[in-house]
Amino acid sequence: MSRYTYRPPLDEMRFVIEQVLGAPARWAAMPAFAELDAETAAEVLAQAGRFTADVLQPLNAPGDRQGCRIEGGRVKTPDGFPAAWRAFVDGGWPALACDPAWGGQGLPQLLNTAVGEMINACNHAWNMYAGILHGAYATVKAHGSDELKARYLPRLASGEWLSAMALTEPQSGSDLGLVRTRAEPRPDGTLAVSGSKVFISGGDHDLTDNIVHLVLCRLQDPSNPAPPGTRGLSLVLVPAVLPDGTRNAMAADGLEHKMGIHGSATCAMRYEAATGWLVGEPHRGLPAMFVMMNAARVATAVQGLGHLEMAAQNAARYAAERVQFGGPIAARPAVRRTLDSLDAVAAGLRVVIYRAALRLDEADHHPYAGCRAAAAAEVSLLTPVLKAFATRQGFQGASDALQVWGGYGYMADYGIEQTLRDARIAMIYEGTNEIQAIDLVQRKLLGGAGPAFEALLDDLARDAGDSDAARALHEQLAQARGAVAALREAAAADPVAPLRAADDLLAGCGHLLLAWAWAAIERAAAPDDAARHALVAQGLRLVLPQAAVHWARARAALATA
Repeated sequence: MSRYTYRPPLDEMRFVIEQVLGAPARWAAMPAFAELDAETAAEVLAQAGRFTADVLQPLNAPGDRQGCRIEGGRVKTPDGFPAAWRAFVDGGWPALACDPAWGGQGLPQLLNTAVGEMINACNHAWNMYAGILHGAYATVKAHGSDELKARYLPRLASGEWLSAMALTEPQSGSDLGLVRTRAEPRPDGTLAVSGSKVFISGGDHDLTDNIVHLVLCRLQDPSNPAPPGTRGLSLVLVPAVLPDGTRNAMAADGLEHKMGIHGSATCAMRYEAATGWLVGEPHRGLPAMFVMMNAARVATAVQGLGHLEMAAQNAARYAAERVQFGGPIAARPAVRRTLDSLDAVAAGLRVVIYRAALRLDEADHHPYAGCRAAAAAEVSLLTPVLKAFATRQGFQGASDALQVWGGYGYMADYGIEQTLRDARIAMIYEGTNEIQAIDLVQRKLLGGAGPAFEALLDDLARDAGDSDAARALHEQLAQARGAVAALREAAAADPVAPLRAADDLLAGCGHLLLAWAWAAIERAAAPDDAARHALVAQGLRLVLPQAAVHWARARAALATA
């Protein structure tokens, strides 16, 4: 049987970027990307595909078996991880979408997202070190002082230094209002940060000489007392190595023993009057941290897509080779249904996530303020849907794919069980999927994002065309409009009603986006492209009927007294 391997889906990526989204023409309208053409973008993806498949994927299973360990008070990552990071930095990959003013290459987030899909498919654990980096860069760029920007942005952009996001504490998971870590002002303008954090990805490791921690804490300033709850949180930059070259007063107390991503150092961190610098305004740490968290949530959605693609590819190869009852099991209806469903969802998610990445580029770089604002509003609205829906599909898809191997899939030898284990965490971190659903209904649909939602639905409707996929999309649009109207009516009478319906409303919106993606694929595919037209039909037949369940359950929850 074939090994568990990866084929970079370059043709599928190019089809989405060039044909479905028409990204090269939209890049041309943005001065920052005006000189980027389709062929150059394709070459970037091809080079990334070679690196991920040839360097990162062979480290995945050995890194899972070896895991991380603490030696001499410092965390050691699996063999090969530091060398892979050096090669990644030498190739300029961390700087791909960073601002040239800070040493970046200035390429679109869309390309960065496609590269991220391949990295996550090949080695999720290794990408945990890289994945937080761009969010930290964006946070310091948006909220850091000029001194902090000059000192840290070039090294973050290049990947010379890595970063960590320190939010969670033993008593404070999703409820950040319970954070106890404190920061005490010093006469020299620095802060002394003291406290403990848990579940800190990349809190300590041997990939880089320095790790820049962004720590959520409470500022202990008698002249400006911190309000209670989340309104009193501040964000502090705490480097592992100080500007004078000495180590800061912080350490990894231990490593978490996890279900998956064993090659990622998930640390319990201790800060003992560690020196740090305020990022942004006092007691305004959460809005600053949301720059990092929202970037991480979109990146987490890409993890779901990567796992789903990896599972789908290998399940198809195994099913074509595994002979039972006189033929390959790929020909058996039950297996064929699984394979077709996996392919349809992976293709649809790629379109949806890449669209969001393109909108991120437009939010940052479009020359017209109105277009920037509309794009930013759409991305904000879609972020919780993408994070929760894509990670759910990544885990469920890996579980369905494992079934293709039967008993062999349950064994460590075949690779799929690691994909399943690794995929599970994405539904939990960066805000659990349930928190994402609450964010969607309360802060977005019932909050200030109502106009953005209506604009999104109108935009999706314009893309429909006239076909089976278009008719299915129109049905989903009607369901979404009706469900949101019911949501608003129910919320006026019962504030708890939106919480009962939140998970199903998010899942319904996720299926709506898949329906749009399949309609867009159908419209962009050549008339004789039988494979893509068949893929769309598979999605409509095998996957989209589930949307009716979610819309019905949401309406029932909203109607419950």
